[in-house]
Amino acid sequence: MLIGGGGVVTYATASPSDGAGAPGQDRRPVEVYGLALKGTAAGERKLPRTETEQFSLVGVSWTGALKPLEGAAQVRARGLESGEWGAWQDLELNAAPPEEVEAGMRGASQPLWVGPSDGVEARVVHEDGTTGALPKGLEVNLVDPGVVTEAETRLDAPEPAAFVMDASPSSSPSPSPEPTAPPSTMPQPPVTSRAGWGADESKSPDPSEYNPDVKAVFVHHTDGANDYDCAESASIVRGIYAYHTEVEGWNDIGYNFLVDKCGTVFEGRKGGIDRPVLGAHTYGFNRESAGIAVLGTHVSGAASTAALTSVARVTAWKLGQYGADPAGTVQLTAGATQRNYFSTQFTAGERYTFRRVSGHRDGFNTQCPGDALYAQLPTVRTWAAGPVDGLRIASLTDATAKGSAYYTKGTPVVRWAATTPAALIRRYDVLVDGQAVAATSGAGYAKRITLTPGTHTVTVQATHQSGAVSAAAPLTVVAETTAPVFTAAPTLGLRTGTVYTGSAPVTLRWKATDDQALRQVRLLTPQSATFSAAAYLSNRTARPGTASSWSMRAYDYAGNYRDAAATYTPVVLQESAAVRTGSWSARSSSSYLGGRSYSSSAKGASLTWTFTGRSAAWVVSRASSSGQAYVYVDGVKAATVDLRSSATSYRQAIWTRTWSANARHTVKIVVVGTSGRPTVTTDGLVYIR
Repeated sequence: MLIGGGGVVTYATASPSDGAGAPGQDRRPVEVYGLALKGTAAGERKLPRTETEQFSLVGVSWTGALKPLEGAAQVRARGLESGEWGAWQDLELNAAPPEEVEAGMRGASQPLWVGPSDGVEARVVHEDGTTGALPKGLEVNLVDPGVVTEAETRLDAPEPAAFVMDASPSSSPSPSPEPTAPPSTMPQPPVTSRAGWGADESKSPDPSEYNPDVKAVFVHHTDGANDYDCAESASIVRGIYAYHTEVEGWNDIGYNFLVDKCGTVFEGRKGGIDRPVLGAHTYGFNRESAGIAVLGTHVSGAASTAALTSVARVTAWKLGQYGADPAGTVQLTAGATQRNYFSTQFTAGERYTFRRVSGHRDGFNTQCPGDALYAQLPTVRTWAAGPVDGLRIASLTDATAKGSAYYTKGTPVVRWAATTPAALIRRYDVLVDGQAVAATSGAGYAKRITLTPGTHTVTVQATHQSGAVSAAAPLTVVAETTAPVFTAAPTLGLRTGTVYTGSAPVTLRWKATDDQALRQVRLLTPQSATFSAAAYLSNRTARPGTASSWSMRAYDYAGNYRDAAATYTPVVLQESAAVRTGSWSARSSSSYLGGRSYSSSAKGASLTWTFTGRSAAWVVSRASSSGQAYVYVDGVKAATVDLRSSATSYRQAIWTRTWSANARHTVKIVVVGTSGRPTVTTDGLVYIR
């Protein structure tokens, strides 16, 4: 803010207090102090150095309730405990004036909550910075909300007898007849009574006035910091009450209800929370509405979910007394000629369309309730009117999704979520094939259900407190208890690859199916692995000389499973175990299987192994000079194998054969005597039994 005349700063401080208001006292009355703003420049006023008592709320006021202050005002306070000066804060000057001005009423800014403080500094400047008259009687007003005995009284249901009207004479207009409290279609939220927040009823001796009904609700913010502790909320309300009555000269607090960031609702203007009490909150439109103020500033910071929830609950309850839809619109009659924040022109006596839930700025030229809270009003309308918004099934526990369906054994847990707060929801029902099978309160979020075998449609239905019903997108859920089937048990066969003393290359094969949807197959022993439903083989290794159980488990999407297993033993037959014909020479090297091998260049030389098993692999060494060999199985020529390789390699299973079951077999290799490279070097034979 620019301050004309050089911007010299002055300030006020509080002297040490040893009387009422001293920190730590158990009880301290509410006090209001007025400090004159002075200055020599035509368009500028400041606060000279002075002394004051402890305060927590500050504002500026001036003579003339309907006279606007065309300028800007800033204040800053010194923290009582820290002794540090806070930042300059703007005061909102376009607070709504009263519709019916009485003697002694003053124009005023919105009060600003600064927390316990003992020093204040203020400056006010005309909008052009140098010229223009400022209103007479400019004051900085400090409010100490005091410490009172708080009964924490909550109005959990309408209690008409609790409100006794003071019939003492006053200069205010004659009160309207006290109306009855019509029942609401919506439940009443808990409300902290005036006694609960410590209202000094002597500050508002005039009897209450009433409207015929409540057609709309205007939402406000009160200004001030948002970092208050919710334990301070009653003090903030007391401060606003004192400011409205003692500074502005009103006969009561202006709002019908106040809500803190923790969602606590406070009774505002007296006269009965369940009655259409005439408030002083939205200039020109108080006669047909109720006002709800959220404590704090919401120009840029959004109101909390708890606060919005309570605003929606109060709104739904009050409008529900008169059959009004919070999501709808209504015609209101203007009580004053003016323009609102959006430059809409109102003429007294004419009717204009408003949303049932509107912001202060919709009816008056003010930023209130701030851009952030104003943007949240559609949420308030939705929550208040229903149906339950954002309802969805969040998860289905003990069930697995496949495509667009879920599969379960039959007792899944349905979990859901909604954006509408639980306090505005009457109940949830879980529906199976259109029939309710389980129910919870509005605070519920999960339920276990039981499904009969077959395909079902499952959804969650929410009933808003208004009675409006909504449902989540349904899920297709298949309940089944039939386990998968292994149509082919696990079988093990040798494959090509490098053979070691401790491992032989093998292929594991199986086949599993399910009547609904096979999910996966797992290998449990002697190794662990997981395979897709489409898989039917896996290349593994097995330890020669060791009998191992190859155990597998097939799962369906419902969680049913079946096991299958078979035991296999790989066996290494060294070349020395073969029956030899022709000329063979022994070779020794750590590169050979078992450290030795046989080699022959003689055409027709042979080695024959006999074994009982279900799979076999011939193991050889290969090089660029290696020749060819014939392979005979059970006396029948099965293959011609060329051992030639550009790179020298050892222990290679180059030829394999697998049968469907164990049986006695012979495998014979015969040296072909290939021209220029006749040599065949063999490491032995591996078989599986």
